[in-house]
Amino acid sequence: MIITISNTTFSASINTIGAELISLNSKSKNYIWTVDETYWNKTSPILFPIVGRLKNDTFTYQDKSYNLPRHGFARNFDFKIVSQTENFVSLSLVSSRETLLLFPFDFELLLNYKLTEKGLEITYSVYNKSEDSMPFSIGAHPAFAIDHPFSEYSLVFNKTETMISHELNNEQFDNSVREIEANNGEIKLDYLHFEKDALVFKHLKSDEIILKHNNEFVLKVIYEGFPYVGIWTKPNAPFLCIEPWCGLADNTNHNGNLIEKEGINFLEKEDLFQRKITIQLLQ
Repeated sequence: MIITISNTTFSASINTIGAELISLNSKSKNYIWTVDETYWNKTSPILFPIVGRLKNDTFTYQDKSYNLPRHGFARNFDFKIVSQTENFVSLSLVSSRETLLLFPFDFELLLNYKLTEKGLEITYSVYNKSEDSMPFSIGAHPAFAIDHPFSEYSLVFNKTETMISHELNNEQFDNSVREIEANNGEIKLDYLHFEKDALVFKHLKSDEIILKHNNEFVLKVIYEGFPYVGIWTKPNAPFLCIEPWCGLADNTNHNGNLIEKEGINFLEKEDLFQRKITIQLLQ
């Protein structure tokens, strides 16, 4: 089911499957890329309860093994509408027999989408309904439309950074890094950056990233409390993903134990974990 919310300036459409943002419009322009399965069949999946790929797609918890696909399962489930107004919608996924086979914890995952005068706020809320502490990861994965030659775009970070990308090898970290050339916090986009996989930044000071086309700012992603950021596209694809994460893919030397996984979060019984990203449209 597709839900549309709007205000006097913007509109957004969300698919209840995966609570996935599929469009964000201003002045008849959609800033989210339109699916072309030649490249990718998603637009903005929710990454939960893991980010990235597990080693052998498997983790262990209390001496039992579980199989969990890349980026988890939330993106594949139908969320329920909790509440909706003209410019707001709240969607919920609650653990079930099916999810417990993949991830042995009771939870509720809530996605709130709210249009404001500047753009779209997306709030991610995780409730632990289990008796035990719940280890988990969560991440955003919005894909923004690239309407002009890729090399005309750049990313501008709001703080001066040494841009060290942690390299993925077969979707796992192998402890190798490379420095990405940046000029005063600005990275020129080039498909060569993404030949192997995403750029992954673990230690950024910035909490805002602007997508820039030539000398014009297109949009800004503001992220609060996300320690990691992935930047990703596919060769020659007309999109760019800006991905704030609370979690990481496995390292090649990881032992598989979920509670020892790098970047894992822990949520105690009946506690709430909440993060927000804001997409501001600047054109």
